[in-house]
Amino acid sequence: MPSDDVLVRAATADDLVAVADIYAHYVTTTVITFDEQPPPVSAWRQRLADFTARGLPFLVAEVDGQVAGYTYASPWRPKTAYRYSVEDTIYLAPQWTGRGLGRLLGDALLAECARAGVRQVIAVIADTGSHHATLALHRALGFTEVGRLRGVGHKHGRWVDTLLLQRDLTATPATS
Repeated sequence: MPSDDVLVRAATADDLVAVADIYAHYVTTTVITFDEQPPPVSAWRQRLADFTARGLPFLVAEVDGQVAGYTYASPWRPKTAYRYSVEDTIYLAPQWTGRGLGRLLGDALLAECARAGVRQVIAVIADTGSHHATLALHRALGFTEVGRLRGVGHKHGRWVDTLLLQRDLTATPATS
């Protein structure tokens, strides 16, 4: 999808119903998130306010006036020594996968993180052992695998590993 057809912008409160709907799909039908109940829109409002207050990006991809996906950076850990490290999150509405929107959102998120003074971005990716578009996306964004946690999640009747990937924003960007 040409990037001219997509507006990547800061999320607003008006976007949060669509964000909640996108996430609810993945919560209820997949193991790529370990949430077992979709959070209500009020939780998304609080999340947006928290990230905004911290100066962290929360972005949406808008196509034809509709939110097609979102991304945000959240604190990696609560201890203050981790304040320059974040965890990224990228989700697309199911009908918008495979069109390059994840890459547009990821690139925009990394640029905004760098502007916010973030040094390290961590991706925590559920791994069921099959090919995973999220892993391919993060590799294309310059993330490298730094670890695996085996069987740490249990959802929909199965145990799921997580892969840890990291992108150093102080290093020269990787080419893809």
